[in-house]
Amino acid sequence: MASLKITRLGWTAYAVAVVAVVLDQISKVWILGVLGTAQGSSIHVAGPLNFTMVHNYGMSFGLLRDHAWGRWLLIGFATAVAVGLGIWASKAVRPLVAVGLGLIIAGAVGNNLIDRMIYGYVVDFIDVSAMRFPWVFNVADSWINIGVACLLLDSFIGEEKKLSHQTE
Repeated sequence: MASLKITRLGWTAYAVAVVAVVLDQISKVWILGVLGTAQGSSIHVAGPLNFTMVHNYGMSFGLLRDHAWGRWLLIGFATAVAVGLGIWASKAVRPLVAVGLGLIIAGAVGNNLIDRMIYGYVVDFIDVSAMRFPWVFNVADSWINIGVACLLLDSFIGEEKKLSHQTE
């Protein structure tokens, strides 16, 4: 069996993932202390920002929320995604890829592994519905979005470099 060689940036991706998971879980422990576990409890923070407790039993747009087996399916899927992205991250040679993969891994682990194992649902609480954004989300969701943005930015930068080398 071939051994897995991890690049320096691969270790960076893992470090980013660990720090991001810890920050996500701290935010959830804190919000549970502030709001409790009552679905719908809410406090106004500032401007359009509220903290509103939402128990997310499903995935995007509430899919699988009505199925008891959905929790375990999502835990299994998140595990597979985290392992796959972890393998990809081990080979990272560009900083944006390392950071992006680390953040996406953290989002998958924070939401779909830890939350679903501990609470049976994802703890969502960041509510900016006053800005016509109808979903309540959490820090791990933000990590996933930022991570995807890093990967997209890296792909655009890489393509731009390829094009500039071809025209020289």
